[in-house]
Amino acid sequence: MSYTYKYPRPAVTTDAVVFLENDNGFEILLIQRKNEPFQGMWALPGGFVDMDETLEEGVVRELEEETGLKGIKLQQLHTFSTVDRDPRGRTIGTAYWGFTTKENSEVKGGDDANEAKWFPINKLPKLAFDHQEIVEMALLEIKQS
Repeated sequence: MSYTYKYPRPAVTTDAVVFLENDNGFEILLIQRKNEPFQGMWALPGGFVDMDETLEEGVVRELEEETGLKGIKLQQLHTFSTVDRDPRGRTIGTAYWGFTTKENSEVKGGDDANEAKWFPINKLPKLAFDHQEIVEMALLEIKQS
């Protein structure tokens, strides 16, 4: 028996906030979006969760697809659910954060990303979606850790 509900279902996404510490402080990994919405703008690596994967699997997959980066221990930061956070429709996103090492920091844009690049946390470009809010929350986590 199959159950179908008449209620609308939101889309589910994940975002990865990956930090790199160097002599000048912290840097954060961003991707330049290849597609609309926010085409050409910088954003956190992430995307829609597939039907057959967990949130944790989704964030790891999206991070690798968009940047080539893998082997990062990510922990859940927060779930973002502002109604209009994505112009494509009702989307609930869970952000994860973690650190990588200089030895594991080579990135290259792929899949939905034109480019992947490290930015000093005090020199971030304008970010797509609500990613500035996500980054600010992740920075608070670093300070409290």
